[in-house]
Amino acid sequence: MKAVIALSAAIAAGGLSQTAAAADGKTVYGQTCAACHASGLAGAPKVGDKAAWSPRTGAGKGALLGSVVKGKGAMPPKAGNASLTEEDIGAAIDYMLEQLR
Repeated sequence: MKAVIALSAAIAAGGLSQTAAAADGKTVYGQTCAACHASGLAGAPKVGDKAAWSPRTGAGKGALLGSVVKGKGAMPPKAGNASLTEEDIGAAIDYMLEQLR
């Protein structure tokens, strides 16, 4: 209980920034997305494969986020990890898109 109070106080006092509390896209990718996107399992576009990602990135990040949240093709909703928030998913998308540069 003391830890919860201390954490709440730190957040209220501005001691923890939103950035510090934000999802780590690389970690989310490694724990969930890599299962398919590292190898291209079930037609998932491989991370870093510009040609495979090109038709998907043209619609923008919002469309990618929607596809993950709702599921698409062989990918179940939230990539099979119901505990992921939209912020977690967005961070993982950002990480994967960074690999295209």
